[in-house]
Amino acid sequence: MVAYYTVFGRQVGSHYLSMAVLAGIFGGTYASLRGGSKKTVQTPPINASTPDEADFIQNFLKQADADEKKAKH
Repeated sequence: MVAYYTVFGRQVGSHYLSMAVLAGIFGGTYASLRGGSKKTVQTPPINASTPDEADFIQNFLKQADADEKKAKH
């Protein structure tokens, strides 16, 4: 025996209503807890006059990051 409800002018069984509610709850929970996309960190552009200068700046920044990580531990 199924109870029928009138929803938007149509007869809908209670079992369909319960499935819709559960799907909405679980779907909404999944969508809210799965997290967003990871954002990439953008660095400002390196305006070097020569390729050697650009390499030096990149190596210096890498070394500074490594020293910073070493200092935290």
